[in-house]
Amino acid sequence: MPDYGHPLEFGTFLTPSAQHPDRVVGLAELTEAAGLDLATFQDHPYNPDFLDTWTLLSWVASRTERLRVSGNVINLPLRPPAVLARAAASLDRLSKGRFELGLGAGGFWDAINAMGGGRRTPGESVTALSEAIDVIRAAWDTDARGGVRLQGEHYSVNGMKRGPEPAHDIGIWLGAYKPRMLRLTGAKADGWLPSLGYAKAEDLPELNGIIDDSALEHGRDPRQIRRLVNLMGASFSPAGGGFLQGPPEQWVEQLLPLTLEHGIGTFILPTDDPRTIQTFGQEVAPALREAVERERASSGTPTGPVRPAAALAARRPGIDYDAVPQALREGVVEPGDKGYAKVRHGYMQQGRPGLVLRPAAPDQVAEALAYALGQDAPLNVRSGGHGISGRSTNDGGIVLDLGRMNGIEVLDARTGLVRLGAGARWGDVGAALHQHGLAISSGDHGGVGVGGIATTGGLGYMSRAHGLAIDRLTAVELVTADGAVRRVDAENDPDLFWAVRGAGANFGVVTSVEATASPVGDIVLGRFVYDASDTEAFLQAWGSTAEAAPREVTAFLTTGPGRGGQGPVAQAMVVYAGDDTDAAVQALEPFLQVGPVLDQRAQVAPYPAILVGHDGPHGGNPTPAARSALLEHIDPASAKAMARMLATGDAYFMQLRQVGGTVNDVAADATAYAHRSANFSLAAMGSRAALLDRRWAELGDAARGLYLSFDTRTGPEVLAQAFPEPALGRLRELKAKYDPDHVFDQNFPIDPAAGA
Repeated sequence: MPDYGHPLEFGTFLTPSAQHPDRVVGLAELTEAAGLDLATFQDHPYNPDFLDTWTLLSWVASRTERLRVSGNVINLPLRPPAVLARAAASLDRLSKGRFELGLGAGGFWDAINAMGGGRRTPGESVTALSEAIDVIRAAWDTDARGGVRLQGEHYSVNGMKRGPEPAHDIGIWLGAYKPRMLRLTGAKADGWLPSLGYAKAEDLPELNGIIDDSALEHGRDPRQIRRLVNLMGASFSPAGGGFLQGPPEQWVEQLLPLTLEHGIGTFILPTDDPRTIQTFGQEVAPALREAVERERASSGTPTGPVRPAAALAARRPGIDYDAVPQALREGVVEPGDKGYAKVRHGYMQQGRPGLVLRPAAPDQVAEALAYALGQDAPLNVRSGGHGISGRSTNDGGIVLDLGRMNGIEVLDARTGLVRLGAGARWGDVGAALHQHGLAISSGDHGGVGVGGIATTGGLGYMSRAHGLAIDRLTAVELVTADGAVRRVDAENDPDLFWAVRGAGANFGVVTSVEATASPVGDIVLGRFVYDASDTEAFLQAWGSTAEAAPREVTAFLTTGPGRGGQGPVAQAMVVYAGDDTDAAVQALEPFLQVGPVLDQRAQVAPYPAILVGHDGPHGGNPTPAARSALLEHIDPASAKAMARMLATGDAYFMQLRQVGGTVNDVAADATAYAHRSANFSLAAMGSRAALLDRRWAELGDAARGLYLSFDTRTGPEVLAQAFPEPALGRLRELKAKYDPDHVFDQNFPIDPAAGA
């Protein structure tokens, strides 16, 4: 039987003695210290001399950092699969992906029956195990919609809720010897875990063959199934003896054929002897790894990840999947992969990318960019969070997702200097900075990625007091089209630093930013609901009141069409950026006079608490038509146009975000975001672009530009509004300098200046 090419792993099989609980935990800790990968424990719940295995697994996982844990094997008849699935996923999440599920069909039926587990024939045991695997996998499949409904002879679930999702793809390993169990292993399992003694070495070719034939019959590559073995009866001795009865070098010599000829990739040593564990980890494991690597290198044995046939069939043309750099493979997600549903869509855009790359460091971003440019496929970049404009995914192309680059560091709490990974979510940033009494105004949704706001603007709940998010940046790290990792600031590539703050998506992949956070403790939030039936008058009154408010106040107003014969209702979030409640009440009271108030409330809250939560995957709903405009004032003409949008239903959502204040203290040419005279940002969404555009045109000259993140249009007219001259001309010159081949052409692309 050929070598399956699995990376070698080594572990222990420890006795879960209830008489010596500290000893067994200590042996597990020693297993990790010795450099071994895995600690396993037998599971006999009916044995009063043994600790409960599941409790022990949890305890050991909490006492170790790297070590993976597993039952060897878990007793299925006494652990219902629906509960087992949740317990396994929970332990995997708590241990950060360090649990594997060794699973057994039963045995010791008198003892199992005595505990209420019943009796099963050998055939019934296999059927029950097969059904249990289906239940467990369905429970873990959080990409699927709806509850789990399976009807079996032994296990049935009727609408069971899915989840929690494991932290990694938990391996299901079966202890199997008989043909039917071996065929089940080939059909459904991730690993085969026999014990030498019950299975003889000379029998391995035949047993492996049954597994392989079953795997092929079910459309699987046999290499998908890891081969493990418990090395029963092995012991070290200075003098040579029988099989695994000699010194470490004899073990290496005798174990080598098990890998090269029989495909064993994981060796598990049953022992409770500390010295044996140390010798196994420090002498046998490294020497055997070296020997196997040497043999594989000379034989050309494939050792890469094995993809299911269904996943291979889902690959898209134009992408050389086998050429993905090795450093990126840990973060690769393809169609057909578990987790693809969570990375395929944008927040408001459906996507079917052919490949999602999730680098973890700037050099990996550079590798990912170089690889992507060698493919015949579009490239989109996503900072990890949601976005309205819909530029973060595609159909059949490559998405470079920065969600793993989500570090949040407070470099100097005294000055407020922080470093934020581009993939960090602003909700997490807010929570982390709040612990130091700091905040950066960053939008209204905690799910937005840092990279999106840090390259566009950042219209947040404290913008009038603290400015745009881009105004707080002191440095940006990005990978440019030539693959260079650059740190840009006021002294290093200052022209690029200027461009990134407002048009960054055109100039590279931002990997992190440094920014100065402001001292912020609690803030005061007023929530008001208005009857906005007299929409024009209400909007004008709102605008006047908002402009007259002190700059500690930033107000957001959200409206929609009236329903059930009623006029529009408006909801306001009015934030006072400070915890002076007397001053806040005085500043917020005028907002109670702008129209009929249906509900009002105010509270003192930490800044992170007012951001919309960001849990849950993107829905991938059809992309709405979204439009943006910047307004200096809400005058009668603009109020009338907005009222008509709502009255006709051509806009089903409309929001006015207040800007001005500190935002407008910045010179128009200080950043690529040049709109430093606007007092309001208007955004609207509709289901039919043509109808929304007709109403949008009625804004006329009141629209003095737009905010890119809230607009789904593209083209020269959009760029002209987003970047008024001379900003656009300067950006084109810089585009020709830093991205002359127009690599970054998917997110409101700016053409390089001709002839530059």
